[in-house]
Amino acid sequence: MRVLVVEDNRELALSVKKGLEQENISVDLAYDGELGEEKAFVNAYDGILLDLNLPKKDGLEVLQHLRESEVESPVIIITARDEIEERAKGLDFGADDYLVKPFELLELKARLRAVIRRYHGRALPQISIGGLMVDPVSRKASYLQKEILLKPKEFDILLCIAQRYPAVVSSEEISEHVYDEDFDPFSSVLRVHLARLKKKLAEAAEKEVLKTIRAKGYQLCD
Repeated sequence: MRVLVVEDNRELALSVKKGLEQENISVDLAYDGELGEEKAFVNAYDGILLDLNLPKKDGLEVLQHLRESEVESPVIIITARDEIEERAKGLDFGADDYLVKPFELLELKARLRAVIRRYHGRALPQISIGGLMVDPVSRKASYLQKEILLKPKEFDILLCIAQRYPAVVSSEEISEHVYDEDFDPFSSVLRVHLARLKKKLAEAAEKEVLKTIRAKGYQLCD
């Protein structure tokens, strides 16, 4: 999963980033509303944590613009305890939940998982390609009903490619969805994850399931 944190308190933002990365969640940061809005438009995030009091552009303005522009990523508003009216406006503008400062990282993780589950359950049904089944909600994959045990990044890569089937998906597209903005799509890390994923899929199906298309990217076979 990939999450955007829009928070001008750098210490808090970095603390949230560190905590979420321990859950194998890739995190991008923005310290003002304008940059946060730009990143939310450019990248497909599984979730957005949005502070209300931001420099350059207010969080409520950012949220309203995103929803008017049909950006559907789940949004959790981060508010101060005395911002009840703004919190209510945020929910009216299309926020999925809110979290009051100061908050515990454990609660943030639970709320984030909950809004992402609800969003994926609504927008992303199970994907079936031949004998392969990919479930975005349970984050499980199987071939002819036999579960394939995948690590978090392996599943994220598989889901990214499955959602675009039958298209060929490039390394750049995969890295943009699965890793944070500082990741090098041509590094060996992605190649290692893909090699392991291809091997696990082939072992489960007893045939090649994920093909490498030379100079183009990767494609699932039915």
